[in-house]
Amino acid sequence: MAVVFLWVQSRRQDALKLAQELLTQAQNQRLQEMETILARLKDSFSSVSMEALSENTRQFLALAGETLARYTSSGVQELEKRKELIDQTLEAMKQNLQNVQEVIGTIEKERRQQFGQIETHLKVAAEQTSRLQETTSQLKQALAGAGVRGRWGERMAEDVLRLAGFIEGINYQKQKKIEQANTKPDYTFFLPQGLKLHMDVKFPLDNYVHYLEAKTDIEREQYRKNFLRDVRERIKSVTTRDYINPENNTLDYAIVFIPNEQVYAFINEHDRSILDEALNQKIIVCSPLTLYAILAVIRQAVDNFNLERAASDILVHLGEFAKQWQLFVKAMEKMGQKIEEAHREYQELTGRRKRMLETTLNEIEELRQQKNIPPLLTAGDEKNQEPS
Repeated sequence: MAVVFLWVQSRRQDALKLAQELLTQAQNQRLQEMETILARLKDSFSSVSMEALSENTRQFLALAGETLARYTSSGVQELEKRKELIDQTLEAMKQNLQNVQEVIGTIEKERRQQFGQIETHLKVAAEQTSRLQETTSQLKQALAGAGVRGRWGERMAEDVLRLAGFIEGINYQKQKKIEQANTKPDYTFFLPQGLKLHMDVKFPLDNYVHYLEAKTDIEREQYRKNFLRDVRERIKSVTTRDYINPENNTLDYAIVFIPNEQVYAFINEHDRSILDEALNQKIIVCSPLTLYAILAVIRQAVDNFNLERAASDILVHLGEFAKQWQLFVKAMEKMGQKIEEAHREYQELTGRRKRMLETTLNEIEELRQQKNIPPLLTAGDEKNQEPS
């Protein structure tokens, strides 16, 4: 703020000096013009007497003085107006500078806050990077052996199987030796109609790791070629392990699992012919994502087969039910006929035969009354009768 104030005062003093210089220049210019006019008058009226000339000169000087005073007053007023305008401009500039300074202060404050946040994020990122490097180093050491890499591949495969809803012992089995062969696939999937699909998860990664760690382009190119060669040899070795054998109810294809999407993408990028050659040899090379897709297809096929088999069983049971229903209907018809016959006999007993028996009983009762014979005792009456 002090700098702005000094700058405004300096500008104001410069404006005043400029106004004084302009006033001085105007006065000097007027005097020069007057002297020139007097010289011309002196040359033109040299024949006129000095008194008349002096009188005229005094009058002219008076008139010139009045004119100069008028112009001087007008110039001073104009300078005052310009001074006021300059003061207003300087005041506006001062206000603008204050606003600019406030904006700069706000920006500086926000910049410090942002730099503080960036510094915090950088520290967190540095810590996470350090932990990631440590974890990567540990993972690298852990995957140094082929056995460890095999277990890692099995773990990745089991995660995919779990996501796909596969259950060990129901949908697949692990490390089951193939009958009549000296091979043991890592995974065997159960398919409809007793079919099986074998999968191997062991995969060479040494040269790929060396490729990532190579310092020069020559070394990197050499490790790249070695890794692609290892992939081809791995696929070729799977074709010789009796994973595909129609006599053992296997499909015409086997699966080679690559437990890393980056490695799978690397093979696709640098030599796509490897996958085509593998398909020609009835080997499907898949990553975790493509394995999940394949398992989803297998799961859908198994579900469809089970649904079809269930539908077939239902149709068989429906046929048996229809047969039993017909027998049931015939039996019910026979029972209905028997019930009708029994109903007719019941009506016969409760109708005509009952009336005939009642008629006979009525005749006996009339004879008893005529002969004054006491009524016959029933079994209940004999029990209730006391001895005399």
